[in-house]
Amino acid sequence: MMNIMNVNPEIISAYLFYATVVTLKTMAMTFATAYQRITKKIFSNPEDAAMNNGKIDLNNESVERVRRAHLNDMETIFPFLFLGAAYCTTGPSTFVAINLFRIFTLARIVHSIVYLFQMPQPSRFLAFLVSILCNIFMAMVIFFHYL
Repeated sequence: MMNIMNVNPEIISAYLFYATVVTLKTMAMTFATAYQRITKKIFSNPEDAAMNNGKIDLNNESVERVRRAHLNDMETIFPFLFLGAAYCTTGPSTFVAINLFRIFTLARIVHSIVYLFQMPQPSRFLAFLVSILCNIFMAMVIFFHYL
């Protein structure tokens, strides 16, 4: 087992960069949801609807599509934030680690674009699958490293 304080600075720098990119992307989805709600005057809370002269609608397809994309981000990006940090402590190959972070980030960006622009399947599924496989790979490396 390696000393976790002895993490390769190149790997940790790459992790922090890509973790920041996907976190900003997740935060942007919050604003995309708000934009859909405000422009369509569709809200989920009575006080918001009243303040904005809107209506309550929990099933508006435009709003729900952005929300579902945002939820999918949370299902994959939040685990990535923990797994990526822990993975950095396992002494991975610099090449593998950096490219794993890049591939995960690209897959999440592609997933959102495909989801929001309603591109045909299996494009969204494949982007999701790539990100999940990155997380599973890191989880397995961590598990076996610290077993």
